[in-house]
Amino acid sequence: MNKRKYCAHNVVKPSKTPRTDGKTHVQDEEVDEEDGLQQDHSLSSSSAGDIGVIESITLRNFMSHPSLGPFKFGPNVNFIVGNNGTGKSAILTALIVGLGGKATTTNRGTSLKGFVKYGESSADIKVKLKNRGNDPYKGDIYGDSICIEHRISSDGCRTCKIKSKIGHVISTKKEELTAILDHFGIQVDNPVSVLNQEMSKQFLHSKSEADKYKFFMKATLLEQMKRDYIHIKQTKALTRDQVERQEECLKDLRQLFLQKKERYERLSSLDDMRQTLEELKKKMAWCLVREKERQVEQLKEQIEKEESDCKNEEKLQLCQNKVSTAEKRLQDIQMKLCTLREEQEQLAEESHKMKEEIKVKTKAQKNQEVVYFRAENKLKQLEKEQCLLQERIHKISHGSGRRSHETEHAQHLKKISAFKKQLEKLETESSALNQEIKDKQQALFKGREEYDKLSMEEKNIQVSLEFKLKRKKQLMASRSNRLKRFGDHMPELLELIDKAFAQGRFIKKPVGPIGACISLKDPSLAVAVESCLIGFIKTFCCDNYRDEKVLQGLMSTYFPKGSRPQIIVCPFTDRVYNVQGRGVHHPEFPSVLDCLNVENPVIINCLIDMRSIECVLIIKDHARARKIMQGSTPPRNCREAFTAGGDHVYYNRSYTPDKEVLVKYLGGDPEAEIRLVESELENNQAQLLRFQLHLSSVKEDIQFMEEKLRSVIRACKTNQQCINEVKVSITELENIEEAQAEDISSLEEDAQENEQKIESERKNVKEARDESKNHEKGLMNINQKYKDVKNKMEQLSDETEQLKEEQVKAETVCSKLDQTMKVLEKKLEDHQANIQAMRDELSLREEETQDCEAKAKEISPVRQQVDQSARSIDVEITRLRQKITTQESSHGDKEQVIREYAEAHSNYKSKSSQLRDLRKFIDRLDNIMIDRQDRYKSLRRSLSVRCKLYFNNFMMQLHCCGSMIFDHVTETLSISVKPPGQEKNNVSDMRSLSGGERSFSTVCFILALWEITESPFRCLDEFDVYMDMHNRSISMNMLVALSERQHLRQFIFITPQSTSHLPKSANITIHQLQDPEKVAEEE
Repeated sequence: MNKRKYCAHNVVKPSKTPRTDGKTHVQDEEVDEEDGLQQDHSLSSSSAGDIGVIESITLRNFMSHPSLGPFKFGPNVNFIVGNNGTGKSAILTALIVGLGGKATTTNRGTSLKGFVKYGESSADIKVKLKNRGNDPYKGDIYGDSICIEHRISSDGCRTCKIKSKIGHVISTKKEELTAILDHFGIQVDNPVSVLNQEMSKQFLHSKSEADKYKFFMKATLLEQMKRDYIHIKQTKALTRDQVERQEECLKDLRQLFLQKKERYERLSSLDDMRQTLEELKKKMAWCLVREKERQVEQLKEQIEKEESDCKNEEKLQLCQNKVSTAEKRLQDIQMKLCTLREEQEQLAEESHKMKEEIKVKTKAQKNQEVVYFRAENKLKQLEKEQCLLQERIHKISHGSGRRSHETEHAQHLKKISAFKKQLEKLETESSALNQEIKDKQQALFKGREEYDKLSMEEKNIQVSLEFKLKRKKQLMASRSNRLKRFGDHMPELLELIDKAFAQGRFIKKPVGPIGACISLKDPSLAVAVESCLIGFIKTFCCDNYRDEKVLQGLMSTYFPKGSRPQIIVCPFTDRVYNVQGRGVHHPEFPSVLDCLNVENPVIINCLIDMRSIECVLIIKDHARARKIMQGSTPPRNCREAFTAGGDHVYYNRSYTPDKEVLVKYLGGDPEAEIRLVESELENNQAQLLRFQLHLSSVKEDIQFMEEKLRSVIRACKTNQQCINEVKVSITELENIEEAQAEDISSLEEDAQENEQKIESERKNVKEARDESKNHEKGLMNINQKYKDVKNKMEQLSDETEQLKEEQVKAETVCSKLDQTMKVLEKKLEDHQANIQAMRDELSLREEETQDCEAKAKEISPVRQQVDQSARSIDVEITRLRQKITTQESSHGDKEQVIREYAEAHSNYKSKSSQLRDLRKFIDRLDNIMIDRQDRYKSLRRSLSVRCKLYFNNFMMQLHCCGSMIFDHVTETLSISVKPPGQEKNNVSDMRSLSGGERSFSTVCFILALWEITESPFRCLDEFDVYMDMHNRSISMNMLVALSERQHLRQFIFITPQSTSHLPKSANITIHQLQDPEKVAEEE
């Protein structure tokens, strides 16, 4: 950048290292003030003033302003005037951000997103820089101006577009913007170029002389130069350390070079050993051929030996003969068994017939015995009556006469009358006892009925309690595994199904249980849906009957035969049936199909086929369900409906469950169900305890009533016994009276008639006895025949069992012989396969021998006579190779040694040259750095002297006495200002000054820095905020005078004060910002 080359007060940019353009002339501290001013003025005049100045700036949605600008700045002096809140500082902040500055540099925020107007998504900044003059930046590309556009998003991101004068986007990279700023000499973070309010306040209120010195160093870029020099020194020290380390490495390289050189000089030839090695390789090749030929011969001998071995064929033939014999014997046994089975069937039929005949004859014999016993009993009765008649006749014919007949008759009548009275009394007591028995029996019957009813209810409660305990156990288990709701072993069954499917036992994997595959869209309808699908909740679906059979076998592991889940066989499809035309559609209530969430179409299709769920409505209210279903026009295609309580409603009838229906399988929250079941368990247990206490009380009452009833029954039996005895006594007395009244002649007639009956009955008894003996004899004959048939059947059964054992043994022998024959056949096949494999191997070995012989001829065309084995030759080759390797490792391969020697020599020479160049560079860098340090100190001294001179000159215009003392050793800057009239006062601290005087002092210090530094434009924000009118007027005149001297530089001053007192000049441009309210009114 040639434009940057001028006298010593020029400052180097911070992003680049200091440049030297030959010798720099530095002024002494005793330089004359006027000479310094003239020199600076001449420098300003010689600079190109039309490069890097700001043409215009435009803002949109920046900070609190929706739109500002465009502001077109003049080439020399620009004043931005406005009250607080009009956007003066926003323009300066946007200028810093628009030229690539960070948010922290503006002292107005820590993040760019804070500059976006509240409620907006982005903010735009557009800055135009002039690019005319003798040294434009890429003038052929950009033209006379460069437009830099920044867009800041609400999340803090920003994008940059750099455009030419005609609006073409040239670049969007930050590096291009940095290059433009470097070319124009713009530093937005340098307070000399842009001094905002916060930086000015910090300087005004700073009490530290070190801070003032840092401000001076930063403004003149001496601080950057100092950091660069320190970095160069550190780099030089590191380079020197590296050179020292490289010198140590160079010693090692020289030692290695000398070793390689020595090996190169001592290198000798190894041709003899290599020639010997080649001869051994030839012998080794033909030795391998010889061994291959030997292996081929051995293999041929083995094949001939195996082919001549017929042992397996002989054994197989012998085994086949044994199998034929065993099969023939087995056939004989099977024929005998068939014959015996036929005989057994005939005997079984004959035995059945005899058994039926025995039953008939046994029945006839028993009937005949009954006839015989009846006749015999009748005979005995007649003989007994005959004896009684004979006794009576004898008693009457041989009695003492009728003397006492009348007396006995009177006594008998008296006794009969007494017995009858006693009988009446006993019958009255008997009636009372019978009535008491009836009452007690009725009471006992009611008690037992109550006990049975209570027992039944207790049993029902017990069953319900056991069911709820089981249900609670299932729910507790379903906490971790929902499948346990469908049975304790359901998870194990599903794992078994997965394992069987992985093993390929199923054609298609069964689906189920159905209840585990469905969920409800509305959980409040769980009772209704479960009541509808209760018979299919645990059902599985199979694609075919083979899979069903396999699944039945798996279920038998965990479920007994009577309680296995149902299996439905239906072909699996990927589509759900189209039930649009045959399903029920109601505007208020859904069908069961509409209530279900099912991913697998097989489940839906199965329920449509088996349960017609598309034709079943779910209606929560029972009355509403009956009204809809049993009205005049029930819904079309609707077969039935279920309510939320589990009621089942048809078009002509309805069913209501006896007790409340609980959700068992389709419930969503197991914890709520567990709490409900536990509550019901507590109620059932309390109810069961009450029933048990009541049952115990009723049982005690029944036992008491039974004891009372037994005592009454005993009394009744005693009474009845007395009645019978009295009746017998009365009957005997009456019979005696009748017997006494009878004639002896009638008794004799009766005795004679009775004798005839006895004779007739004796004949009947004899005939019955003879008939009974005949029946008994026939029964004994048929029983004997039946026993003979049974014995013969047992004999045949024994023979059959014996034959069966022989059959089993014969089958075992046949099975063993079959296995032996298969083994022998396998051995024979293996033997033949082995022979074939050996033949294949022989062909392969012959080919390998031919290949080996061809390779050997390539190595040595003449066949070598070898006496050694391949192993000994290989050992010798290995030993020779190791020897050659050892020689090559000690002396090295010739080419390798030459190559290593050349490499070592080249490395040593290269390293030596590099170190020599580095030493020269470090020495030259030492001299340059000494010169640079001297120039840096001279430049620092010159800049500090000139800054003091300019500061004093500006302070004199306020009739103040000011001085600046630089201490470059301790790096401090002391500024003392004495107001007018206090020149002789020792107190010179700036803290004793008023706010305006301090502001004026700051302006003087800034102007002094402006005089000794270079920048295309300079910005000063609210420099006069604390000044009175007198100081402000002097400051304004000083700024205008400076701008006239530096008329090729651009100045931007921001002030809230009036600028009416400024002189009218074409070089001064004033931008008056309107208040926000006025702007709103105008709009």
